[in-house]
Amino acid sequence: MSKAFTRETDSDDDDDLSSVAPAPGGKNYITKHGYDRLRSELFSLIDDERPKIVEIVHWAASNGDRSENGDYLYGKKRLREIDRRIRFLTQRLEIAEVVDPSLHHGGDHVFFGATVTYADEAGSTTTVTILGVDEADSAQGQISWISPVARALLKARVGDIVRLVVPGGTQELEILEVSYPAAPPALA
Repeated sequence: MSKAFTRETDSDDDDDLSSVAPAPGGKNYITKHGYDRLRSELFSLIDDERPKIVEIVHWAASNGDRSENGDYLYGKKRLREIDRRIRFLTQRLEIAEVVDPSLHHGGDHVFFGATVTYADEAGSTTTVTILGVDEADSAQGQISWISPVARALLKARVGDIVRLVVPGGTQELEILEVSYPAAPPALA
């Protein structure tokens, strides 16, 4: 039988939920900014996007034959995608542990939320910010705290040389600078 004639089930939609498992150690560290961004996306899906799609599907269903109704078929597919993302975000937010990196402002140890500049054996320097799994964006120089580079850097301090295991063996990285965001001003 052709794939086109098979029925999709809810279990097919849960494929990406396997990544909901917490990071090693059972923690899902995230900054306040990252937490707020995920929460905002969740509420946007629930309050804005989902009701609009439900309205479109309701209108399309009232038009009769659903088998060739593009608005109905696309709407139902989009609803499944939205519901899957809502479940994912809900589960990620439930296990999130919000960490304030500004608590380490002025320190020279590498902890979660640090922006670290390091030099490799070839002498090239790289600057990365260590963030949560759900908020790291490699295009912006952000890495997840569970990445191999972050794991090598964590708990070291300026001047330390750490070993990074790479496919070709090991590489030494020298930590040149560590910085943290400043604490937001206190409200009076």
